[in-house]
Amino acid sequence: MKLTKHSHACVRLEKDGRTLVIDPGGFSEQDAAVGADAVLVTHEHPDHFDEGRLRAALEANPAAELWTLRSVAEQVSAAFPGRVHTVGEGDAFTAAGFDVRVYGQLHAVIHPDIDRITNVGYFVDDSVFHPGDALTVLDRPVDTLMLPVMAPWNKVSEVVDYLREVKPRRAIDIHDGLLSDLARPVYDRMLGPQGPGGTSGADHERMMAGESREL
Repeated sequence: MKLTKHSHACVRLEKDGRTLVIDPGGFSEQDAAVGADAVLVTHEHPDHFDEGRLRAALEANPAAELWTLRSVAEQVSAAFPGRVHTVGEGDAFTAAGFDVRVYGQLHAVIHPDIDRITNVGYFVDDSVFHPGDALTVLDRPVDTLMLPVMAPWNKVSEVVDYLREVKPRRAIDIHDGLLSDLARPVYDRMLGPQGPGGTSGADHERMMAGESREL
């Protein structure tokens, strides 16, 4: 499987000539989802779900399909009949040849005065887990964790503890669009082998937008 990091929380997975894109939101490139055979969206916040980017993908490939939670599906299903699938925690499905399991129910707490919305994470091919905006712990081993490192709803100590609890073989930063270049080395030290995150045993990687890895 080939993984390509796009800006912020968007990732592209490729296998056997087919492509799966997760969370092509408003902080990602305009064409982040173009060329996808399937798109997964974790929740409705605009940095994860951008209707224009999503429509561009579904219009470019008439066979492309979307899997997402109800709040997103309701916004686009009428335009793409039969191609939008609503999912929730515990569901399992196949998208573009990838086996996907759904984990999680709620977005992390941003502030007690702000209502929590639904958020789901996607575990792809029993290997790659994208949690969206939550620190969801799976009931099985994770090879590659897409690690949300910086958001209005988290702090670095929580990210470190999440990494320690999941104990993936590899952790790759996502949700980094608001992280300045000055702060990146600080997060690298906290999450890397010399920092508290190093006790997780995970190989921590920071990828630039457009950079790819073979998993």
